[in-house]
Amino acid sequence: MEILYVFMAGASVGSFLNVCISRIPKGQGVAFSVSKCPDCGTRIEFRDLVPLMSYALLRGRCRACGGAIHGRYPAVELAAGLAFAALYMKYGASLEFLKLSVLASFLIVAGIIDFETGEVHTSLIAAGASAGLAFAVVAPGTLADSLLGALLGFGVIAAIALTGGMGWGDADICLLCGLFLGVKLTLLMLFLSFLLGAAAGTALIALSVRGRKDSIPFGPVLAVSALSVSLFGNSFLLLYNSVML
Repeated sequence: MEILYVFMAGASVGSFLNVCISRIPKGQGVAFSVSKCPDCGTRIEFRDLVPLMSYALLRGRCRACGGAIHGRYPAVELAAGLAFAALYMKYGASLEFLKLSVLASFLIVAGIIDFETGEVHTSLIAAGASAGLAFAVVAPGTLADSLLGALLGFGVIAAIALTGGMGWGDADICLLCGLFLGVKLTLLMLFLSFLLGAAAGTALIALSVRGRKDSIPFGPVLAVSALSVSLFGNSFLLLYNSVML
């Protein structure tokens, strides 16, 4: 039952992440404001804000005007719920679970905003970096590793950005990830993100979704890579060390 509660908590966080995704690109505040239908402007009732369930019961339509509710809303709630549940299964009720759940939340927001708008917002990265630095200070012996991880993540992508190959927003996301993951996992995340990015770009071009000269948002790739490393990175490093030694 514990895992179900964690999933529900994650899905509830996902509801708030949807608010952030909708409002941050518009420069709007995300706290202490009511949710409204984007089509008719009607205030959304509390009964229609239950994660996943409300969308299913309303069949993806606004109760007031019948306008379609974007499928991104339940998708984000589901993604956050699954991420929280997977991290809890890996780390249990621990500081590491809390830290990586916070990272996953920031990455979901940053990745989807980048996917939808092609932008990475400094305010979001600053808030996430502040949280990452706070966890690094609280957890004994991790501050130096976190700072070096942030420097590594930012530095590698910044070097590519200087050539025009990537955007500075991607470097900011990697700085954020480095603070939470540390040096070794950040290096692994970068390696995995380049592999996934190449595979995704090839697939999109092959399917004629993107042209060879079109830019492809890298934020979602970084988000998936960082979450994957959060779950499996240490196991991979242990396996690698056992094979090499």
